[in-house]
Amino acid sequence: MHIVVVEPDVVLGAVYRKALTLAGHTVSLASHAQQAVMVMDEKRPDLIVMELQLRQHGGVEFLYEVRSYPEWSTIPVLVHSVIPSYRFSNLAALEQLNVVKYLYKPQTTLRQLCEAISSTRHPSIV
Repeated sequence: MHIVVVEPDVVLGAVYRKALTLAGHTVSLASHAQQAVMVMDEKRPDLIVMELQLRQHGGVEFLYEVRSYPEWSTIPVLVHSVIPSYRFSNLAALEQLNVVKYLYKPQTTLRQLCEAISSTRHPSIV
């Protein structure tokens, strides 16, 4: 599976790339939304793993932009964020943006992240 990881923390991005590569995935990193769009232009991902708190261009804005392109409208998204899900009063809106899982970084191990990615065939926001 080809995964685009949108993570503003370069060190965390490198850790995620290593873990996901060891789990058998190909990984492209982007530290901000515009870079993610450029990476996705080069090769369409099977999954986007992203932080919502991005510089310059917010994560939700990025999701709306991604969904505006027909060829990207069905790519599943796994949110892995420092923002807890309870901060979003309408998780259904994220589901409409094809967010299949929502993980809170401080409570998620690398193993749990890899397991969540493996289970994206059965979408559900948690």
